[in-house]
Amino acid sequence: MTQHKQRVALVTGATSGIGLAVARLLATQGHQVFIGSRTEDKVLTTVKQLREKGFDVHGTVLDVRSADSVRACVRDAVDQFGRVDILVNNAGISGGGVTADIADELWNDVIDTNLNSVFRLSREVLAAGGLRERSWGRIINIASTAGKQGVVLGAPYSASKHGVVGFTKALGNELAPTGITVNAVCPGYVETPMAERVRQNYSALSGASQEAILEKFQAKIPLGRYSTPEEVAGLVGYLASDTAASITSQALNVCGGLGNF
Repeated sequence: MTQHKQRVALVTGATSGIGLAVARLLATQGHQVFIGSRTEDKVLTTVKQLREKGFDVHGTVLDVRSADSVRACVRDAVDQFGRVDILVNNAGISGGGVTADIADELWNDVIDTNLNSVFRLSREVLAAGGLRERSWGRIINIASTAGKQGVVLGAPYSASKHGVVGFTKALGNELAPTGITVNAVCPGYVETPMAERVRQNYSALSGASQEAILEKFQAKIPLGRYSTPEEVAGLVGYLASDTAASITSQALNVCGGLGNF
């Protein structure tokens, strides 16, 4: 079994889906984990469940669209654990539709939640989290295969995830001399609550049943199935390890062969 030096990880959007799987895996690997999510009840429940398993986990309410909330979250993590070594920018939302009909509010919410938040959290952890003062660090951004190709009826989401990939590559090259690596994990179709909402949206737009939408999506995947949150978390766990020290500025797919690019 791989041995991991205990470090402090901050995971956003960590109460369900990929974020919860990441928080659980990093805690299993022996790290101290601080989680953030929008809903207080979900944060409290998730922290309680993970601590009942013996993990050193704390958390707070976090709205990644708010600079004040981001600052407060990082401050709370530092107050609790002394620093942040690993940042996993996972919080995100879906969003799309017929582009000519998309409202400014939808576009801005998707970009702010999925892209601007990655900048805000990264900046805050580098500065107030003390990450840039050390010679080891990990910033891991959950992007998407939609950050490498266009998604029909998903222009806001695809644009936001392309932005995450570009930001990852730029910051990774900037920080490479410091020993801090920056990478993006690009899931394809993953069975999460958000995936279910996406299928509902496509069903509403197309008139097809959600079952038909699911079959259509699965048919695109060479493995023939959705990935699991735990499979995505596995790559995050590897990137957070010492063994992954030479991997930076990359956008790595976990997609069942959906995107071979």
